[in-house]
Amino acid sequence: MNDKKLIGRLEEPWRKIVWKSETKNMLINEIKRYKPSVSSVKQARILLVGPIGVGKSSFFNSINSVFHGHITSQAVTGTTLESSVTLKFRTYQVEAGQDGEPLPFILCDTMGLEEGLAQGLNIEDIPNILNGKIGDRYQFNPASPLEDSNSSNPEKLEDKIHCVVYVLDVSKMGLIPEKLFEKIRTVQKKVNGFGVPQVLLLTKVDQTCPPVEKDIQKVYHSEYLQAKIKDASARLGIPLLSVFPVKNYTREVELQQNDDILLLSALQKILHFADDYMRDMNDKKLIRRLEEPW
Repeated sequence: MNDKKLIGRLEEPWRKIVWKSETKNMLINEIKRYKPSVSSVKQARILLVGPIGVGKSSFFNSINSVFHGHITSQAVTGTTLESSVTLKFRTYQVEAGQDGEPLPFILCDTMGLEEGLAQGLNIEDIPNILNGKIGDRYQFNPASPLEDSNSSNPEKLEDKIHCVVYVLDVSKMGLIPEKLFEKIRTVQKKVNGFGVPQVLLLTKVDQTCPPVEKDIQKVYHSEYLQAKIKDASARLGIPLLSVFPVKNYTREVELQQNDDILLLSALQKILHFADDYMRDMNDKKLIRRLEEPW
């Protein structure tokens, strides 16, 4: 075992979280009450992108579990690194409990990214996903992206993606091939062209650092984990303020308050970024109207 994982505890956490039940309840209530900043949009659409086996589907299951009050496994997950478990584009709603109303966000899951040219999610599908041209349960074809026959007819803001979340396994950052990083960067360039905000979600923090595995409250005290997070931020050019470490529910059979707080904190910030995009797009739409000839 690498001794560096065991030493280097920061006296002050580099990000502050109050690990109390009140914090969890506050986050749950804030997310339940959340309303997109543009009235025509009823639910923020969040796209999850990343290599296979990093925890994209598990993130949805974990968020779903928190709001249901027990562990759920609606999205199919797998531990194999040989092929993507998610083969279709899926849009998942989270409900406020068993018989509750749908919450004001949708998590969109994609086929995993792979190294090969005709393997995993085809990057040329990204523009159609961002524009809301690909519907739920669309079967991905790694060798052939969807041909958009209505490119001149843009979708409404409520159908588009409002925030892109890259998901990486922080415990295996050093094992990710450079070709895969290049593929992620290519996706980033396409997303940049649409002006959609981008967030980095780092999963499996408990498997990265033994002290954090014992106590998730140490997640922002670990110097080793901080270095890994900074490295991921630098490699993808995503600022630290847009990087969030989380621990998905993959082994537990009961919810853990501190794990919930970390998950909810990340989701809260993601919704804030999505709102920024909606406001920006709405402002641009207004400006275009003002510039039109009378």
